[in-house]
Amino acid sequence: MIGVLVVDDNPIVRAALRGYLDATPDVTVVAEAADGLEALAEARRAAPAVTLLDHRMPIADGLSVLTELARHTAVLVLTSDADPALIARMLHGGARGYLIHGAFTPEELQRAVIAVASGYGWLSPAAAAVATATMRARPAARPHPRYGLTRREQDVLDLLAEGLSNAAIAHRLLLTEKTVKNHLHRVYAKLRVTNRTEALLRWTGRT
Repeated sequence: MIGVLVVDDNPIVRAALRGYLDATPDVTVVAEAADGLEALAEARRAAPAVTLLDHRMPIADGLSVLTELARHTAVLVLTSDADPALIARMLHGGARGYLIHGAFTPEELQRAVIAVASGYGWLSPAAAAVATATMRARPAARPHPRYGLTRREQDVLDLLAEGLSNAAIAHRLLLTEKTVKNHLHRVYAKLRVTNRTEALLRWTGRT
């Protein structure tokens, strides 16, 4: 069972999220919090596998507690703020994913929670588009040759940076989805990362 901590200062939002998640097999909401300090206390008490973290909250916002929170739980940011700088800071601060209110379905939320609990990153298409636009606005640094990436592995990473899914990358490169997954596993090992989000940040020179 995947335990989830829901952090949002709006009780209506918390109730809606609880309803979505409690209806998901193998997922349950174990605690709620209305600000960042409550979130830290509940994360220590309830030991959730995943925390859904809003950004704009009283007392302590999401960004201010993110690094400490990420020591106790996998963090999936869930906020209405689509500011590119905030998305980058959240990902750098330890968030494993980022969803923007109004730009995802209940089903996508459920998949994101399961993915993050399994150690993978998750960017909704809206968040990925914002992050990619920011990356393209700056010169993209290529990894040091010590990473030893093949041309095909670089192609996969470039398409990953565009926000494409494994299936879409496979279609673009005329590969099977299994082959794309194999490329990504090798990429993770070479870049010394564990998920898509970390690989994307390393590939674009942000870590």
